[in-house]
Amino acid sequence: MTKLERVPPGVDPTVPSSARVYDYLLGGKDNLAVDRTFAERLLTVAPDARTTARANRDFLVRAVQVMAEQGVRQFIDLGTGIPTSPSVHEIAHAADPSATVVYVDYDPVVRLHAEVLLAGGKNVTSVQADVRRPGDIVEDPEVTRLIDFSEPVGLVMVAVLHFVTDEEDPEGLVGEFARRVAPGSHLALSHVMTESTPAARAQLSSGTANTPMQVTFRPHERVRALFGPFDLLAPGLVPVQDWRSDDDGLPPLPGGGPSRIRVDGGLGRLAGPVNSGGAR
Repeated sequence: MTKLERVPPGVDPTVPSSARVYDYLLGGKDNLAVDRTFAERLLTVAPDARTTARANRDFLVRAVQVMAEQGVRQFIDLGTGIPTSPSVHEIAHAADPSATVVYVDYDPVVRLHAEVLLAGGKNVTSVQADVRRPGDIVEDPEVTRLIDFSEPVGLVMVAVLHFVTDEEDPEGLVGEFARRVAPGSHLALSHVMTESTPAARAQLSSGTANTPMQVTFRPHERVRALFGPFDLLAPGLVPVQDWRSDDDGLPPLPGGGPSRIRVDGGLGRLAGPVNSGGAR
């Protein structure tokens, strides 16, 4: 997506996109000049931003693997971003080819890429919707075609809620999803932290102000509270580089140690039994 004439209708090529900036930091090619400029400015104050982006992505992979090990067989990836392999459906299908996956993002560029990636895919779909409107998502016919909300669901909110302002009530929207899913459901969540360095915070804040990717930094206890009724599993809410980094059979996450842009992640579970087949 390097040519402006290939930008889908409705996309402003002068405004950076969180999905495209993230894609650039991960080494992707589906980004515009405005995204690369923003990312390079960020890298001047946080040269480890690429490492942190990769660690965040690897946290998603591990979290989905753990959910699958816990018997979850249906997933909703909220704020998908531009597809990066392994994607949630690839991870889920490695555990069980019958697992169902729905990708959700409001960015039309993401929707375009998802449609191409998922064309002909089995048990997987994408919808263009806003995470700030949980009711619209869980009632969408394309979502309910694949997701049975009477059974446990794996919710993925990786690097999403820091784009939701306090006025937009991130705790409330997580609570709304929690009310719609069955016991045994899981929530994977990661978030940029106020514990990031002042220079990195200033660059992110000034560079995203008054744009759709405006970032809200939150402290550890506030992010912990975002899990609401989901009980945090070990090791709790920790930097994504450190989340289950010593699990058997999983390679170490990149970039262990303090980061200029700190991103913490955790996995929570709603109380209620779930067996290895995914049934309550």
